[in-house]
Amino acid sequence: MLSKETIIKVATDLFLKNGVKTVTLDRITSELHTSKRTIYTHFSDKTGLLKSCLNAYHAQIREENEQVIRNSENAIEAMGYLHQHIVNRANVTNPNFFNDILHYYPGMLSESYGENGNFAHEELIYLAKWGIKDGLFDEELDIDVAMKTVLNLLKLLKDTDQFPVNEYSKTRLTFGIMLPYLRGICTKKGIELLEMQKELFYVTL
Repeated sequence: MLSKETIIKVATDLFLKNGVKTVTLDRITSELHTSKRTIYTHFSDKTGLLKSCLNAYHAQIREENEQVIRNSENAIEAMGYLHQHIVNRANVTNPNFFNDILHYYPGMLSESYGENGNFAHEELIYLAKWGIKDGLFDEELDIDVAMKTVLNLLKLLKDTDQFPVNEYSKTRLTFGIMLPYLRGICTKKGIELLEMQKELFYVTL
């Protein structure tokens, strides 16, 4: 019998590629070459499966982010690599994935994020403190406000209503949204390092 982990992986891939609404249990079972009985062995319905997929998706992102931070030499470098991951994920994820969850499963997205420790916010808090400690960010920075602002700026990068993809490339948005804000919270030392490492924020996809 197929494992729960295999079902979650295949279903998650289908949801990310096609959105949630159009992916039925029939389609998932077809992709797995199995029957609905196998799905129901592990999940009560599509909602239960989706929740497990979302939790696994968030857990994977959290692990990837933590690895990036561990391997980075400074907070600005970490932010550059994290930004690459965020934009690359956005480029391979159907916008309907998040839109469908927000519309048809209200509260599930924030619940899953919370169950994974609100990791993005916590990671940005860590980076802000690291940057202040190294003299890269203004020591009077309101960390909580600044990092919540960064999270919302990152959401703008994925807002195709305000920034249609045929008019605004991800690189253009990065250099118009993220870098000006980062310069604003940097010290002179931080700005110099940001200029040296700004190629990390270029996105080629």
